[in-house]
This record gives sequence, structure tokens and C-alpha cells, in this order.
Amino acid sequence: MSRFLIFSLFLATCSIAFASDPSPLQDFCVADPKSPVLVNGLVCKDPKLVQADDFLFRRLNLMGNTSNDVGSNVTQVTVAQVPGLNTLGISMARIDFAPMGINPPHTHPRATEILTVIEGRILVGFVTSNPENRLITKVLQKGDVFVFPKGLIHFQKNIGHGYALAIAGLSSQNPGVITIANAVFGSNPDISEDILAKAFQVDVKVVDKIQSKF
Repeated sequence: MSRFLIFSLFLATCSIAFASDPSPLQDFCVADPKSPVLVNGLVCKDPKLVQADDFLFRRLNLMGNTSNDVGSNVTQVTVAQVPGLNTLGISMARIDFAPMGINPPHTHPRATEILTVIEGRILVGFVTSNPENRLITKVLQKGDVFVFPKGLIHFQKNIGHGYALAIAGLSSQNPGVITIANAVFGSNPDISEDILAKAFQVDVKVVDKIQSKF
């Protein structure tokens, strides 16, 4: 085996090893959000100061407020809410839907998502990367589970007559979320109108109208 091939395999192995959240090197590393030290993740709190509440999130049983333009609400349980998740590479969310409500197209840059329908009927889907851009979609019933691969644009829509509820698990303590419409039309500062008009093949006035909503 050539040295170049060995080196290439080594690099590939390293890439896989560092492709997700860093693994803990101790029992836990409860995040210390007050620390001025900047690291990739969050600095560990002194283990002697760790309390049970650092691993606790209450009231996930409560429905989120879906009285908004999209008719849904996401209650996140990430390291920002539970410091004890730091370095554990996992988080979750509760997603409530009003009738016909949507969780609009978005992506998680740092996590794969696995979603379980607790109540209702939910249309889900994700789009594969360029150049195929294939839509993979399914109607889920209560008890169904669906996976959204890391980084791919995906969505959910309540197609039942009542409220719907889903619980999502994510493979990162801080999965991040980029809502496509907000990012494209609501960036700060705005993306140039002529760029968006050309990208979406529409008139600049159409871009103006959409940007005004964000």
C-alpha cells in the first residue's frame, strides 16, 4: 500500500472522527455559559458545583403557542436550556401544530433529526442535494417515526383537522436551525434584490414584497 493511500485513509478517518459533536472525556461537562473563554462548544463548569437542575428541563408537556403566521411552535431542549447536554451530542424538541400549521422548510447544519408523531397526521419531507433535488415525502400517523438526514432542507405540515404534536431527537447538543425563507428574505442586512430576483427568476417587485414580510 502506498504512503499516499495510507495518508489519504488517515485523513478520511480523521474526518469521520471529527464529523459530529466532540465526545466527552469525563462523566459529564456541564456547560458554564458565564465563562469568558471561547471554545468549540461550551466550557465545563467545576464538577463540584454541578447540581441535578443542570440536567433538568421541565414542562415539556405544555403545548406551545401556535398563534403565528406559520401555525406551529418549536420548544427546544438543547444545551442552551439544559447545560448538562454539553458534549453529549444530543438534544430534542417538541413541535406543536395548529390545524394546517407548518414547520416551514429549514435545515439543521449540525444534526440529523428523528421525528416521532405523538398526535395527528403530519406530512413530512426533505429535499436531496444538487443536482437531483429530489423530494422525499410521506404522510405520518400517530406513532410513526421519520428521519431527516443532517443538513438537508426539510419540513412538516399538519394535514389533520385538529392539533398535532411531534417530538424530535437531534444528534447534536446545538443542532442549529436555518429557516430558508427567513434566511433568504429576512437577512440582516438584506440580500440585494437583483440577486434574489435573478436567483428566483422573478421581478424585483416580487422580491420587495416578500422581503417586506420579514
